[in-house]
Parts: sequence; C-alpha cells; structure tokens
Amino acid sequence: MTGRPIVTLDASLIPRLPASSPTLFDAKKKKNLTFEAIAKEVGREEVAIAAIFYGQAQAAPEDIKKLAQVLDIPTEVLESQLAGFPDRGRTIDMPPKEPLIYRLFEIVQTYGYAYKAVLNEKFGDGIMSAISFSTKVEKETDEKGDWAVITLRGKWLPYSRF
Repeated sequence: MTGRPIVTLDASLIPRLPASSPTLFDAKKKKNLTFEAIAKEVGREEVAIAAIFYGQAQAAPEDIKKLAQVLDIPTEVLESQLAGFPDRGRTIDMPPKEPLIYRLFEIVQTYGYAYKAVLNEKFGDGIMSAISFSTKVEKETDEKGDWAVITLRGKWLPYSRF
C-alpha cells in the first residue's frame, strides 16, 4: 500500500457499467486493496484488472476464481456477473469530460500523425493492434518530480494488398 486513497467506483458511471462493476469495486474498497495488489494476487497486469472491473476486458475462468478468493466474493456471483462478452467503450463520453482521460485523447490528437509516420517508417503500411495488445503504467521519480510512464504494446498488423 502507498498510503494514497484507494480508487472507488464513480457512482455516475454505474448506469453504463455491467453488474459486476459495483460488486468488484465494493469488495475492493472493503478489502482496502489497490489494483496493483489485486493484480499481483491474480497474476495479471494492473491495467488488465482495472479493465475487468470496468467491464472493458473479459475475465478468464481462472481470473474469476482468483478474484473471488482475493476479494471474498462468492465464485458463483462473479461467474454469473462476468459471463458473456465485454461491451467496450460504453463508459466514455465523446469528447471525454474527465480531465485525465481527455489528456490521453489530447496526446493522440496532438501526436497521432507523428506516431503514424514513425510507425509506418519502421513497419510499413499497417496498424497497431488493440486486440493483440498489452499495456502497463509505471511511476518514475527524478529531481523534476513524478512522471507517468504508459507503455502500449500492440502487434503490428500490415495491410494486405488486394
């Protein structure tokens, strides 16, 4: 634990989230656990765990069993609530109103063509997958302060010629 507040569920999002979200967030709050701590117990990256909490990623059967154990939630409840396929993207308004999410969109808006140009030079014509994909968030500290380091790792998918 870092001594920082534990992230809880913003009640205004509940109508756009699956039934599993309040269940998971309530248990997280009761246990006073960070996404990092839960991820270590489950054996997944913390962003993947947070995505499961928001209904943005699918939980594997072994994830459900481990989450149930770590969070003291009956396995049957999580199996029922996490069944089916995620409905990704439902929670975000366009344009985003949450400042941190807005800044992430702003990064792509500002540097998107620069990223595209460099990626095309390195890989050719194609796209970076958001399906064969992983990401992580790290914190770096130096004499200038704290820095957020977000790594995006996607499989390169070349466009086919027809």
